[in-house]
Amino acid sequence: MEIRQITEDYFVSPQIAIEHVAKIKEAGFKSIIANRPDTEDGAVPHDEIAAAAQEAGLEFRYIPVVSGAITHENVVEQNAALAELPKPILAYCRSGGRCTNLYALVQQLQA
Repeated sequence: MEIRQITEDYFVSPQIAIEHVAKIKEAGFKSIIANRPDTEDGAVPHDEIAAAAQEAGLEFRYIPVVSGAITHENVVEQNAALAELPKPILAYCRSGGRCTNLYALVQQLQA
């Protein structure tokens, strides 16, 4: 599992597996955001990750973003999640790229 730090409280990674959730908790994260739609090839269903997160005591939010098609609604939802969820937060998608781009768009929204 490759985790990249974007800010002090926001990190991104490629698709995580259920067995990664305990390690994410041990690393000090408080919340997970899934930005990968369940319909993508290779995606672990978000409800399985959500159940593992809940069992580990982590907050979880599902904000599916279609690759190459981030919507204004996605940005608004991510902005709300970043404001509401306990930090630090780990967001994941297929590669981490969408989560990074989404964060940049959230920053523009707030400007």
